[in-house]
Amino acid sequence: MAATVRWFGAVQAQDYLGALWAVALRTRGATESAVERAIVDRTIVRTWPLRGTLHFVAAEDARWLLDLCAPRTLARNAQRLKREQDIDSRVVARSRKVLTDALRGGISLSRPELYRRLDGARIATAAGRGLHLLWWHAHEGLICLGPRAGKQQTFVLLDEWLPAAPPRSREDSLAELARRYFASHGPATVRDFAWWSGLAAADAAIALEMITSELGAETIDDRTYWCTPDVPAQRTARGCHLLPAYDEYTVAYHDRSAIMTSAVAARADSGHGIFHPPIVIDGQIVGTWSRTLQKDSVAITCRLFATADRRQQQALAAAAQRYAKFLGLKRLRLLPSPLRGAASR
Repeated sequence: MAATVRWFGAVQAQDYLGALWAVALRTRGATESAVERAIVDRTIVRTWPLRGTLHFVAAEDARWLLDLCAPRTLARNAQRLKREQDIDSRVVARSRKVLTDALRGGISLSRPELYRRLDGARIATAAGRGLHLLWWHAHEGLICLGPRAGKQQTFVLLDEWLPAAPPRSREDSLAELARRYFASHGPATVRDFAWWSGLAAADAAIALEMITSELGAETIDDRTYWCTPDVPAQRTARGCHLLPAYDEYTVAYHDRSAIMTSAVAARADSGHGIFHPPIVIDGQIVGTWSRTLQKDSVAITCRLFATADRRQQQALAAAAQRYAKFLGLKRLRLLPSPLRGAASR
């Protein structure tokens, strides 16, 4: 699991259960419990390193990614948080002490428990203010997400949860982040990289320039796509995958026209391919899916934008079986529910 996450640089994990599946999809034989074991074993960690959004990162990458990307995110949001949540440097300092005292000594606490500590110190957490405070302190490297306690996510002190790691220079961090992105996400443009990383466009361009000798490039429709030399810029994808919402395949690019037709793209306001788990066949988003869990089985409902042929139906059934195996369930019900026309809902 750690090798998979390290190769990506970061795996978006806003949807926790979906992110477990995203990692397992790229890891041979991985199950949901195995990915969660990697969190407990502290080889991967969930925090806010890129774009102000939750990601899984390899444990040894957490600090340098935060050092590189978090200051820009905090600077861009400081005025908004002051205006909308009355969060300023004094509130941040007071809440830092409360959180440190609450978590010191290897303690892990859920979000509601931390809110009670903050409220008890007369630091209001209602109306989203508590989450913004936790978000801020995660960006500063004080806290990160720990293991689940039942259905609750817990928080821990980052310096107690993860071993110390040698610092990286800014130049080395920029180059390494670009190297990971184009190796795992290429072919991609520098604009895609800037979007995914949250770096300023100038910094993204500098990072790419540092590693151009390691990459291949191809220009298509006046856009330059970069990737490792063994990956063709125009390649044909085969097979079917049930992807989670916010999967790297869909969310890690500024321009997503290569993976969805114009008809599907016209429905972007409904979140197909990003906010809803997409069905991908031969590289293209062709529908969405959802699951219903029972004690010893899972029912998967597929909502296709057009009727699938026999090969696609077989590939869809195989993809559903892979998901059931990931959950550790032997019983699967696949419930096709085709949608007629791109305007259907």
